[in-house]
Amino acid sequence: QVQLVESGGGLVQPGESLRLSCKVSGLTLSENTVAWFRQAPGKQREGVSSFTPIDGSKTYGKSVKGRFTISGKSDRNTVYLQMNGLRPEDPATYYCPAVRNNIAVITSPLNPVTYDYWGQGTQVTVSS
Repeated sequence: QVQLVESGGGLVQPGESLRLSCKVSGLTLSENTVAWFRQAPGKQREGVSSFTPIDGSKTYGKSVKGRFTISGKSDRNTVYLQMNGLRPEDPATYYCPAVRNNIAVITSPLNPVTYDYWGQGTQVTVSS
């Protein structure tokens, strides 16, 4: 079975940084694409970033490009999201879904319907 466990969320001040972790089990990173999505109360789920380890391709949403970085470590079967320069509009529950590689990870990597497996999320709060 596939399991994704997000962690690393918390409360930070504007301009500070956080690193989220997504520990993956039940799948091989080289065969899958892992993404980060976020959803704030009253807002639509938003694609943040995607990572396809087999070719190293990465995608970022326009709202986070230049501030966030996705990466992975095969030894720990973990995907990270480094979030720098956090803004008051960044708070949300962050999820890391995964899907076995298919054409959709190329055509629609930041569309939530692309992904089959979801974790429970980790909450990020930005405030003074």
